[in-house]
Parts: sequence; C-alpha cells; structure tokens
Amino acid sequence: MPDIRQLSTASADFEAEFQRVLHWSAETDDAIEQRVAEILADVRIRGDAALLDFTARFDGLNAASMAELELTRDELQRAFDAITPAQRSALQAAAERVRSYHQHQLQACGLSWQYRDEDGTLLGQKVTPLDRVGIYVPGGKAAYPSSVLMNAIPAHVAGVGEIIMVVPTPRGEKNPLVLAAAYVAGVTRVFTVGGAQAVASLAYGTATVPRVDKITGPGNAYVAAAKRRVFGRVGIDMIAGPSEILVLADGTTPPDWVAMDMFSQAEHDELAQSILLSPDAVYIAQVKASIDRLLPGMPRREVIQASLSGRGALIHTRSMDEACEISNRIAPEHLEVSSADPQRWEPKLRHAGAIFLGAWTSESLGDYCAGPNHVLPTSGTARFSSPLGVYDFQKRSSLIEVSQAGAQVLGPIAAELAYGEGLHAHALAAQMRLKPV
Repeated sequence: MPDIRQLSTASADFEAEFQRVLHWSAETDDAIEQRVAEILADVRIRGDAALLDFTARFDGLNAASMAELELTRDELQRAFDAITPAQRSALQAAAERVRSYHQHQLQACGLSWQYRDEDGTLLGQKVTPLDRVGIYVPGGKAAYPSSVLMNAIPAHVAGVGEIIMVVPTPRGEKNPLVLAAAYVAGVTRVFTVGGAQAVASLAYGTATVPRVDKITGPGNAYVAAAKRRVFGRVGIDMIAGPSEILVLADGTTPPDWVAMDMFSQAEHDELAQSILLSPDAVYIAQVKASIDRLLPGMPRREVIQASLSGRGALIHTRSMDEACEISNRIAPEHLEVSSADPQRWEPKLRHAGAIFLGAWTSESLGDYCAGPNHVLPTSGTARFSSPLGVYDFQKRSSLIEVSQAGAQVLGPIAAELAYGEGLHAHALAAQMRLKPV
C-alpha cells in the first residue's frame, strides 16, 4: 500500500513537511539539453533529411521521403470510419462541447473594438488569428486523442488558417483514435514525426513541414526542452510539469470517489501529485482506507503507488477556510471542491488551472468532454498563467488614427517627453504636424 504522507496544519513541523510535499525540480538534465540542441541544429540545417534520419533512429520508422510520413485527409477519415460507433459518438460529442465552450470564449474576449475621442482621433484594438500553428500530440503507447481536440479546436475557433499536427508513430504504430480526433477537429496536415526533431521542423520549417507561428501540446522531456529553446522564434503554450490534483473535501463525498479522483492523476506518472485537504480527520482516514482497498485492482497500481508515496499527501486542516488558503498557496492544476456547498468556497479560491465544483464533478470529465480546455498551468504557475484557449491563437494590434485636431493636442505632450528622453527626431516628428501659431 502507498506510504502516503499524512499531515496536520496544527503540527509544529507542518510548514517544513508541507514544503517537502510541494518540492519538485523543473531543472532539465544537462544531457537532454545538449542532445536537444544538437537535434534542433541538425533539423535547422538539413531539414527533411534530418527528420527522416531521426524518425528512423528514434521511432524505428524508415521512410524514403517525407511524403511517406504525411497522412492525407482520406487516411484520417478512414481512421474515423474504422473506430467503433461508440468511439465515434464519444469523439463527436466531446468535440462539440469543446467547440461550444471556446466559441463562448471567443465572444467574451476575442473581439476587435475601437472608438473616437472628442478630437476625432480613432483608438482601438484589432484582433486577428495566427496564420499557422503546430500542435504536438504524443503517440505510440501514450496516445491522447483528447489532446488533439483540446489543442486543435480552440485554434480552429480562433480562425487559425492552418493547423499542422505532428505525432510520433513508433515502428509505424498509428493510433486510430488520435487520427480520428484529428479528422473531427479539422486538423489541416498531419506528419508522423515526434520528439525534439518534430518541434524543430515546426519552428524552422523544412522543404515539407511548414514553419508555424506557435507550438502547443504536451510531450516528454525532450519535447519540453525543445519548446523552451525555440521560444522566441515561435510562440509556445507553456512548459508543463507533472500533472496535479488538489481535493478540498468537507466529508460529504463518498470516500471512494475522492480516492479514485486522486488515482486519476497519480496514474499519469510517478511524479504526478495528488493532495487531499479536509478539516474532517475521520473522513481522511476513510479516504486512506479507500486508497488501500481500491489500489490493488488498478491496472497502473505501481505508478499510482509510486506517485502517492513520493508526492501525495492527506492534510488535516483546522477548517475549510484554512484549506482554501493552503490551496491558494499551492495553485494546483486541477482543483476539486468536493463539498455539499461548493459555491460557498469558490469565491475564496484565487489560483487554480481549473476548478471543479461539487461531488459530481470529477476531474476526468474536464479532461475529456466537459468543454473547458484541459491544457492547464502546473507547478504553481496558475498564480500567473491561464488554461489554453482561443486567446492563445490570436494576437492583438493597436489601432491609432490621429485627427488633425488630435495632433495639436498630442504633439506638444509627445515632444516634451521625447526631448526629456533625448530623442529629438521623435519630438520633431510630432512638432512638424503642429499648426503655426
């Protein structure tokens, strides 16, 4: 059974133990950084030839040309047609909910606006979509069709012209659900390449893979290191850390439900983090008993056990108010408010990637089909970062049209400030437009 930490905020050593729970190093291994740098440089110089070499070396997929690694729209449709009716229905239902949510998001924040002031000067903002984005989707054993929906659909809703998807297919193993999701989500082109070399192809472009403006999507340490290195040449969504769930529980939710919600993150990998905060000590003991009883039946029990033992915690708090304060310090990726009255506590919660309100709202629903995006800030970055959304696939341009009357008002102000900065050409450019007195 997992040796999960059990802490109490009333203990004298709580703060020190709490910091040990939260500690996680995001430092990248030097060997990975060096290898990624070499891969990026090679793809930048040799383009398709390097991509073919790396795909053969790392994925065991030998191709004579990049044409063999690009999937056609017909192939995506055949994958969609080949999956079970239940899978097709689930994909389409999830896609529709994700699309609907991001269309509402577009209406709320993605609009251009302008106004004229009393001098007739026009000021405003022009919102335009990115021309082309790249989405990285894990492939092989770690195949996530939900990641296709969550990355491609908001880009599509934002009005992005082209969506280029890269997905590794080790030894040629193509996951039909991933390809079907690309079909449903309206992906433009799909290349069966992965790793740092795929990120390089999107950032720099090759004879076959077009250069994109932004790269989104999860990946392994090599993918994360590559995204970090190409940032600046292209935009990226975020550098994601291990998955996290924090459950605030008042003791009214069946303990088996909470235990399974903690498993849902712990099964991702050994570094994932699952934490329970509750003022009810008896309930915490019940959840611990559920963990011990349910774990042996989980297919990924070894990963779950390692995650809960290494980074999990059951924390007894003095009150739900204190639990909310601790939650804000953690700023978790996923935050479940497993309470009979979740609306009472929601206003107190300032920092979280996504907030799941009430006992019926399992985090897994948000991962797949509720509608909001499941690409969320991790490792405490929810203090200053937001979920992936329509706004990540748009940019804003300021609009300024100064009238003749407006130039007479603004010119002296600009000139005064420009002279103060020692920028005489700036000042004179404003003054030349002033009417002679």
